[in-house]
Amino acid sequence: MNRGVWREVFVMALETLRANKLRSALTILGVVIGITAIVGMTSLIRGFDESLRDMIRALGPNTIIVSKASAVSLASGADFSEIMRRPNLTVDDAKAIEKLAPSVGIVDIWLGQGLGSQTAERISYGGQRTPTLAVLGATEQFAAVNFVKLAFGRFFTESEVLRRRRVVVLANNPYQALFAPSGLDPIGKKVRIGAIEYTVVGVLDKRPSPFPQADDFIVIPQTTHQVVYNTNATRSFGRGMGGSAQITIVPHENATREQAAAEIEEIMRIRHGLKLDEPNDFDMAGQDAILRLWDQISQAVFLALVVISSVALMVGGIGVMAIMMISVTERTREIGVRKALGARRQEILFQFLAEAAVLTSVGGLLGVLCGSGIGVAISFATGFPISLPWWSFAIGLGFSASVGIFFGMVPAVRAARLDPIEALRHE
Repeated sequence: MNRGVWREVFVMALETLRANKLRSALTILGVVIGITAIVGMTSLIRGFDESLRDMIRALGPNTIIVSKASAVSLASGADFSEIMRRPNLTVDDAKAIEKLAPSVGIVDIWLGQGLGSQTAERISYGGQRTPTLAVLGATEQFAAVNFVKLAFGRFFTESEVLRRRRVVVLANNPYQALFAPSGLDPIGKKVRIGAIEYTVVGVLDKRPSPFPQADDFIVIPQTTHQVVYNTNATRSFGRGMGGSAQITIVPHENATREQAAAEIEEIMRIRHGLKLDEPNDFDMAGQDAILRLWDQISQAVFLALVVISSVALMVGGIGVMAIMMISVTERTREIGVRKALGARRQEILFQFLAEAAVLTSVGGLLGVLCGSGIGVAISFATGFPISLPWWSFAIGLGFSASVGIFFGMVPAVRAARLDPIEALRHE
């Protein structure tokens, strides 16, 4: 077909759709829903994915986290009852690693963090009060191993940790709740954590995270945490998760992560009295392990998105087929006249395919707009991160046009095969 015939066919397809506005709108409803789901969910999932990866990367590529249990072991299918029977990690474990592992540069101890061992309190200052926040106990190395920046003030010192001083570093959310509304400088102010008064020495910068609650915490010296919350981590077996420390380690600059990990594993196995054939009764995870776990989760989420959206698109496609079959029946005489005037089979076929493709493409365009609008609205209302990659729009429009062509093929072939004489006799 030459260019003029192609243009004429497209114009006729648009005219036919314009003449049946309500029917066309109902036909594309399923396509709109399917493409809205694809674009809207993709924008949210991609935004969440990018933000979470930024948060994981903030740990640093060489950081090693040693814990009693973590999501990595749970995701690998480890028996939860066996995990609960693992021994607690202790402050002495961290000191042994710092002393005996030559490849280790920085060691930090976190208390009040981990499965089943969280410590939480409300914080108040003047007439302001926060929701319940996580209270972490750490050493003066917290910012160094967690790669988090200070927005104001300083971190507590080694001397303050050794002397069990009641000083606190606020994360961004408690700072916003207590001091930001009034514009007060928080440094040196006395805040009440539970029933005990602490002096604010620093405020942490906002961390990259898809979770607004990622900055719902405060940090106090781990020695103070042990005294106030009785988190003197001891080597107790089979007593749940409470009291276990989490040890965060950064290797020396001239040492590799693999060297440090091997030394840490050897020290921990000796301290836990494990035999050669016994598996580790502790978890060691780093950025790479957490990213691999998230890759598995995100792939499953994307697969579920594809399945859900495919169902909606299939419903829309069936609607397109039904409407096009009705259209062929209604326009049998028109088809007969066109064939009598010299229209070829392929022109009739292409006309009906074009109508179906244009119909679903309009649905795809509306779906892209609706999906993008939903993503932007959710982000504006909740602060949830979104991402609107160009390829999600291309996929949405491509899927919608493909649905029209696929489900429009049967009615188009039926129209193209009509006998012109029989078609002209049709009433």
